[in-house]
Amino acid sequence: MKKTPKPAQPVSADAIARLADQGKDVSQFFKGQGRMVQPIQRVNVDLTATMLEELKQAAEELNVSRQAVIKTLVRQALDQHYLARGARRVRKAS
Repeated sequence: MKKTPKPAQPVSADAIARLADQGKDVSQFFKGQGRMVQPIQRVNVDLTATMLEELKQAAEELNVSRQAVIKTLVRQALDQHYLARGARRVRKAS
């Protein structure tokens, strides 16, 4: 009768980190799924009381944090900026 292999025990994150610190290949522990998370850098922004209140209200309406509203609005503004900049380049080339 053939023996069925036992499922591998999960390896702890600490053990994987130790192997990586030793320069060993740890790619076998990852399936390549998910997405790469960018490092976060904190910034301070000065806002007027009125703007802060508007952000608070928007966050309550959307049922998300103020930080989520700020990130979303900044992303939208940057996307709009890049689109406008690209449109200007197309007009100059014509």
